[in-house]
Amino acid sequence: MISKTHCDLLLILALTVVSWVSPTQKAMGDTSAPSKIAPHVYPSMGKIERNDPAFDLLIAPGAGIEKLAEGFKWSEGPVWLRKEKALLFSDVPNNVVFKWQEGAGTTEFLFPSGYTGTAARSGEPGSNGLVLDQQGRLILCQHGDRRVARLEANGKITALAEFYKFRRFNSPNDAVYRSDGSLYFTDPPYGLEKNVNDPAKELLFSGVYRLSPKGEVTLVTSELTFPNGIAFSPDEKTLYVAVSDGTKPVIMSYPVKPDGSVDKGQVFFDAKELSKSKPGAPDGLKLDKFGNLFATGPGGVLVIDPSGKLLGTINTGEPTANCGWGDDGSTLYITANHTLCRIKTLTRGQGF
Repeated sequence: MISKTHCDLLLILALTVVSWVSPTQKAMGDTSAPSKIAPHVYPSMGKIERNDPAFDLLIAPGAGIEKLAEGFKWSEGPVWLRKEKALLFSDVPNNVVFKWQEGAGTTEFLFPSGYTGTAARSGEPGSNGLVLDQQGRLILCQHGDRRVARLEANGKITALAEFYKFRRFNSPNDAVYRSDGSLYFTDPPYGLEKNVNDPAKELLFSGVYRLSPKGEVTLVTSELTFPNGIAFSPDEKTLYVAVSDGTKPVIMSYPVKPDGSVDKGQVFFDAKELSKSKPGAPDGLKLDKFGNLFATGPGGVLVIDPSGKLLGTINTGEPTANCGWGDDGSTLYITANHTLCRIKTLTRGQGF
């Protein structure tokens, strides 16, 4: 039997434990009891489609797609800022670059992003593909201004490439850096108000170009109807270019020569059969460190091994524009129509 004195002592001890405040809490002026903040739970979207057992080595069986933000007109060009732990991405029709950060959500980062003119215009005037140079500066493919440009620390925009043989580009779309500092970019007519039939179009083809570290522009290829996403293999011996052509939706591969030019290309992946039953066309693409392609196309993000075999699809349920690696390199951020989403992977992106 416990005496009343013992009961009182036990009660005092219990109250002391409950009301104890750590020295850290006192120093911060926080005298509330310690608590653990639960991570934010984002709504899920889409589904994962597996075509080959090797897909499970890249995307865990239980992985799902998280919807981070929505309400954009056409989201594009995601790029990760490691220092700020934030993602930048374009909303092309709205002429804005947005910034998304865990815990802070979406904020406007740059407006105007791709068209700085004063005359009203329709179509897709904003920035599209975004990439960082070797100094970590933001490079923008600007549809409306028809150029590739750099955002300086003071907020000013510096034009890097505007002309090929004294003729204005159509509307630079996507870009990738090679380790030698040269920038490769695609130039379809999507940013022109009347697309391929726009009277302001000055070039008779849609090219892929190389901008040297010295600022010289050379033509890589003019054989593609609608060149779009662009990326290098990890060893930089192969250049991949997505072609957003409804009649010939393919991903091309080009052997890269030591001087940065390319040999004759070949079809790496043909998406025509997929396009018969799923929305979308080959668009943006990125590679993981093993050379697997994560390429947006019919149905979402197609995961293709280095031999050209489709392993599976990250099906967002939306027309999907682009993707990019973030966080520690194991998170794939995806811009899909009016949404921004992500999925955790078992692999890591090229460059991480």
